[in-house]
Amino acid sequence: MSAVSTAVERTAVATPAATSPLPDGIDLRRLAERPVLPLRHPGRWIAAALVLVLLLNFGQTLFTNPSWEWAKVGKWLFSPAILTGLQLTLAATAISAVVSFAGGIVVALGRLSANPVLSSVSWLYVWLFRSVPLILVLIFLYNLGNLYPTIGVGIPFGPQVEVKTVSVLSDLTLGVIGLSLSEIAYSSEIVRAGILSVDQGQHEAAKSLGLPRGRQFRRIVLPQALRSIVPAYVNQIIGLLKASSLLFYVSLLDLFGVVQNLSSTYPTDIIPLLVVATIWYLVLTSVVSVIQYYVERFYARGAVRTLPPTPFQRLRGWANNRLDGAA
Repeated sequence: MSAVSTAVERTAVATPAATSPLPDGIDLRRLAERPVLPLRHPGRWIAAALVLVLLLNFGQTLFTNPSWEWAKVGKWLFSPAILTGLQLTLAATAISAVVSFAGGIVVALGRLSANPVLSSVSWLYVWLFRSVPLILVLIFLYNLGNLYPTIGVGIPFGPQVEVKTVSVLSDLTLGVIGLSLSEIAYSSEIVRAGILSVDQGQHEAAKSLGLPRGRQFRRIVLPQALRSIVPAYVNQIIGLLKASSLLFYVSLLDLFGVVQNLSSTYPTDIIPLLVVATIWYLVLTSVVSVIQYYVERFYARGAVRTLPPTPFQRLRGWANNRLDGAA
């Protein structure tokens, strides 16, 4: 006798007939043995069918429309010019990501500071660079030599050591500075939100240990805040990767800039070149997303009882189950 039918019989015995009358001819045992059928969702199947039809139609156009010119896409995909632009895109994005994260921590700590000067200046910085478009920042920096022919370091209104602006700030340096200045404003808000997400009791516990404030932040607060910071900041890096295409407007031939130049030189290859740029951006963002998954999994230790399996672990488990079933 199943556990379900036993429970039903006990319930029937314990329940007075006056409080739960049953119609004549109803057998509780047979009722308990009837299978439970899941609810049907025809709307889901209809929506899935429509999506599949649309995907199949789109896939058909990709391979039957000769205007895509896939042979030319293969020709340009690994061409030296494209790879050179890709290298510049990766360099500018990587440097800007590191600089903007470090700068975001500094600005976030300034906003959380009790010093009114630091908090006000940090807030003003975030307000300014979140309000000004990135393309405007890049063009402004590109014309910085016209505004300041020389730049120097020294005593205000006193002696200074000066050098020519154009000799110090190369196009790549200006591009990285422009990307970093804009991204620091956004990353600082991400870092500030992550710090505020740490329970206040952790701050109090760190203070009770008598640790210096810098060590409290590095060893206790920041590691816990990274659980909230990492997912949002990696999304910001993906946005930074795509924003690097604006470097073309300040004479930097990144991936998008190379595609634009080649499109002008080979006007019949515009569509294949755009497809090449799309493929490379998809590859780069996919790699960043994979890195994000493993970094999130690393910082999830201690927050969850068991870590979620990686794709390789899932594949190995599926293969082991198939082998065990075959045996």
